[in-house]
Amino acid sequence: MTGKPFLYAALLLLTQCSKCKQDDPSPESQLPPATQTGANTFGCLVNGQVYLPSGNNGTANYAVLYEPGFQGGTLQIYTYRYPEPKVAKTQEVSLGGINIDHIGAYELGLNKDVGASFIDDHKLRPCNEYRSDQSTVYSRGSLTITRLDLTAGIISGTFAFTLAQPGCDTIKVTQGRFDKKL
Repeated sequence: MTGKPFLYAALLLLTQCSKCKQDDPSPESQLPPATQTGANTFGCLVNGQVYLPSGNNGTANYAVLYEPGFQGGTLQIYTYRYPEPKVAKTQEVSLGGINIDHIGAYELGLNKDVGASFIDDHKLRPCNEYRSDQSTVYSRGSLTITRLDLTAGIISGTFAFTLAQPGCDTIKVTQGRFDKKL
């Protein structure tokens, strides 16, 4: 008889741990799938935390502009979110460039055709803004176009980049993906 309460307690603990795993999925599982169908999705991890566009400041929180006839193919991806409810401060992830005219990988960094930025209005200057085109910002990464279909009006891809500047936290954007109907 004395062993049964311990058995029930152990079973209850195991059941609760299993439930915790279901209620707390990994950050990766919270990202949209990396599709190529024009699903109008965007997501990435910023320093291991899920970043998804959200909120509204009067403009779209996720926009993709592609102009095939300008500067060899110009792409601009712009997103923002409000990470804290009821606080009017945003975070922004943007990337894009010129000479983007085919499926493939494009290197990101200073003096490259492709760049990225991260802005966090919750931080103080100069640690609130990282732009890969600034000489004081270390930047490395890539943007990979996985679908560029002008007939269907779809552009899709993946990205990852690191931005750092002296005296500030390093920003590591990983597992990025976007899929947009133009």
